[in-house]
Amino acid sequence: MIDYEALFKISYGLYIVCSGSKEKGNGYISNTVFQVTAEPPRFATCCNKENHTVGYIRSSGAFSVSVLREDAGPLTIGTFGYKSGKETDKLKGMQVRYGETGVPIVLTDAIAFLEFRVTETIDVGTHLMFIGELIHSEILDDLAEPLTYLYYRKVKKGAAPKNAPTYIDKSKLVKTSPQQAYSKYECPACGYIYDEAKEGVKFDDLPDDWVCPVCGEEKSEFIKL
Repeated sequence: MIDYEALFKISYGLYIVCSGSKEKGNGYISNTVFQVTAEPPRFATCCNKENHTVGYIRSSGAFSVSVLREDAGPLTIGTFGYKSGKETDKLKGMQVRYGETGVPIVLTDAIAFLEFRVTETIDVGTHLMFIGELIHSEILDDLAEPLTYLYYRKVKKGAAPKNAPTYIDKSKLVKTSPQQAYSKYECPACGYIYDEAKEGVKFDDLPDDWVCPVCGEEKSEFIKL
């Protein structure tokens, strides 16, 4: 038996992993960035094989990691966590620097960043694990707290996107709530609440192509509260 709630007890940070060049780049929200050796300092990150960023990391042989601040805005999380780089230029409108390897580094809502050259790639099934040697890092804000996955779930009421290593199908989680004449539905990307009582329209009556007015997340991903 697997109690999927137990998986939420594992601690993670939340980061933006980017790769590419000044001509074209992409990034995604990751909660699997961790140090694997001390000298030389090497880190690992996992990327879904279907993620648009995989191709950029493989072709450039490098990637950057931006450490998100605890109060990171819904636009940043929604853009890098729930939109596809195949359809959206995620870097447009963001504050971006280009590193020693030429990869983009997202500074928006970041308190620090690190830049890596890939030394090894490991196939772990649905994802590729990239091992990178640290070549540069900087602190941007020494006072702000880093965003953790626990804080994101409990305070921001967010959930992992489908391509994340920690994604859990919500049908596997048991959730009960009292019956109400009106219900509320939450966007897992940015935390926006659709309140039927305030909107005057039942959530189920919204068109199938309706999306979150804040971040553009699809209706089908909303969670009933």
